[in-house]
Amino acid sequence: MPIAMPTVDDYVAGVLAGDRAMMGRAITLIESRAERHRVMAQQVLTRLLPHAGKAHRIGISGVPGVGKSTFIETFGCNLTAESLKVAVLAVDPTSSRSGGSILGDKTRMARLAADERAFIRPSPTSGHLGGVARATRETMIVCEAAGYDVVLVETVGTGQSETMVADMVDFFLVLMLPNAGDELQGIKKGILELADLIAVNKVDDEKDLKARAAKRDYENALHILTPASSNWTPQVVMMSGLNNRNLDTLWEKIRDHRRILTASGELTAKRHGQQKTWMWAMLQERLLHAFETHPQVAALIPQMEQAVQDGTLTPTVGAERLLGAFGLEALTV
Repeated sequence: MPIAMPTVDDYVAGVLAGDRAMMGRAITLIESRAERHRVMAQQVLTRLLPHAGKAHRIGISGVPGVGKSTFIETFGCNLTAESLKVAVLAVDPTSSRSGGSILGDKTRMARLAADERAFIRPSPTSGHLGGVARATRETMIVCEAAGYDVVLVETVGTGQSETMVADMVDFFLVLMLPNAGDELQGIKKGILELADLIAVNKVDDEKDLKARAAKRDYENALHILTPASSNWTPQVVMMSGLNNRNLDTLWEKIRDHRRILTASGELTAKRHGQQKTWMWAMLQERLLHAFETHPQVAALIPQMEQAVQDGTLTPTVGAERLLGAFGLEALTV
């Protein structure tokens, strides 16, 4: 006999009670692309929204091999040891092709996954950044309504996902390796502009010359950039996620950041701005979906793509013809 689907009341009551099984089911509902599920999910989220918003929202990025999974597990366990509830979410739009981010495999963070004060949720493997970002933002509401004090949002550290994560958190942490000489050559200016703090990871000795040089180089790089906040100057710390070195210092800086931005009113303003950005992102996602699934457009897309690839049609003309098929007034070309 099939199990009856929970009602909106069931989802809301279960999440507010901190029931992890019901949290998982609510998040699965949110991730669904079925229209009836989307409507129900929004009803649930509307009911949960007044109970959300109190958590520390922390984004974490870094190049592959920098030790994100080890850091997140150690940092998360430190926080749960302080009786804080920690949720770990992932933004990985490439997971369906690459096998997922490190968070996709909970065995990589077995100690944290087994902690009753922790909740780990990989991103949906849709391969679509907009869909993953929507699910992550809405999953954040579920976690906060369930009473989680800290939400860690990890990005794979490639492409647009970093900007997407930075626009849904209060604090953006970038992990770096000690070999700054090579690292600074290939690092994107954009991620430094997003960073509220850079942590040079895998540093077990404060006297490590490479680590000290890396810290100095990152500080110099930050110095020539305009800070995103007028109330906070991004800093650089040396630490070791593996050996739990200086993670207490990092946590203190994150709390300092929250106190300063809360007192100045910037945190509230930042979150309001993020909500508006989220609304427009959702609008764009829905419009694009409606466009791509329109029967006349869907039938014309292969022909237009081929013509543009062959060079017999300019991209602008191809776009105009597709818009015309959608019913929008287009240039006569």
